[in-house]
Amino acid sequence: MLDVTVIEDSAAAAVSLDPMRSRLLAELATGPASAAMLAGRVGLPRQKVNYHLKALERHGLVELAGERRKGNVTERLMRATAASYVISPLALAAVQPDPARFRDQLSARWMLAVAARLVRDVGTLITGATKARKRLATYALDGEVRFASAADRAAFVEELTQGVGALIAKYHDESAEGGRDHRIVVALHPTVKPDPHATRAIEEPS
Repeated sequence: MLDVTVIEDSAAAAVSLDPMRSRLLAELATGPASAAMLAGRVGLPRQKVNYHLKALERHGLVELAGERRKGNVTERLMRATAASYVISPLALAAVQPDPARFRDQLSARWMLAVAARLVRDVGTLITGATKARKRLATYALDGEVRFASAADRAAFVEELTQGVGALIAKYHDESAEGGRDHRIVVALHPTVKPDPHATRAIEEPS
């Protein structure tokens, strides 16, 4: 099972967003289960669960983990193909955000467009690397900082811009034969605190 996978197909995205199918994905991310086992957990008849599982399987969101005999019946044990899923903007290709339409480093919406492009591009790279059975060279830095004032935040942004700009100027080689272009994204936004009520709503059966 992968830690995370990117959904690029619009039909697969629609399937994953169905509340019951999303619940089944969450259940199967914890371990293999049959339709009969899942039926008791989610409060649906086994036939209904089977219907949802077949839709998820058609789009590669769940897969067969094994089979077991129970009386005269052979049960299919299914598992999620990933522990979590991210929907790529490619699933809405006609209306996906485009950072090139405008550039405003202080705009939250422009940041969102950049983040969407990041998900799209990295998802595409993961798909290609998986098919080629190659490792993908990436790096990410994640951290938090608490500013004492808005002036400190502005000073931090200024120093960050200068520092990253200096690194880009130092290492960028336009004429490097066989070189490969890389994109660097740096973002700064207020921390979003988790909502415990939302977590409980996900865990409780509907």
